[in-house]
Amino acid sequence: MHTQLLETLTPLSLIERLQYLAQHYGSDCVFSTSFGQEDQVITDAIYRKKLPIKIFTLDTGRLFHETYALAEETRSRYQATIATYYPATQAVEQLVSEKGFFSFYDSIENRKECCHIRKVMPLQRALSGNKIWITGLRAEQSSARANLPLLSWDDTYQVIKVNPLIDWSYEQVTQYLTTHHVPENPLHHQGFISIGCAPCTRAIAPGEDARTGRWWWESSHKECGLHQK
Repeated sequence: MHTQLLETLTPLSLIERLQYLAQHYGSDCVFSTSFGQEDQVITDAIYRKKLPIKIFTLDTGRLFHETYALAEETRSRYQATIATYYPATQAVEQLVSEKGFFSFYDSIENRKECCHIRKVMPLQRALSGNKIWITGLRAEQSSARANLPLLSWDDTYQVIKVNPLIDWSYEQVTQYLTTHHVPENPLHHQGFISIGCAPCTRAIAPGEDARTGRWWWESSHKECGLHQK
């Protein structure tokens, strides 16, 4: 079934891919947004075409003020309800009590622990019971994502994962945002291309990989555990 779906989606445009998923999976299809540029493209496409695809976001409690402001602007623009998932209070309290507010700077293990509590665990709840998980991943974003497929089975979350922008360039993304007057985070125009939690994100220099600004103190590949592949 996955092979057939992949063959169907591959030649289609972004809008056509989303329309097909909405038509065949309906309420079992969800899109996760962090309000980045790619996510805003998909959000706009879903709402402009009035597709019955559920949209949710993860609030780690450590986001930029600009991200929260954009979330509100997006809700207002599309008159939409975007489900928000938070980390478990007890898990965050225990982490901070035992290791402090900035334990993620001390080791990769600590950073992944923080990401797991604030992102992975809420994502598990958000994806539970769904069949299709749509993301804003693009192959061009980093070397670690260069070989990502349009569609794959995510064994961790037991869903079909679809990356409808996987073959888009950054220029295509920005052109879409401009053409359709889609609201975006002002930090993108201050060197913040990939935006996550405020303590873990910095602006990048011209020519740097877009993911360089995430967890910049690490030499490992820049992922938080949400996307295993």
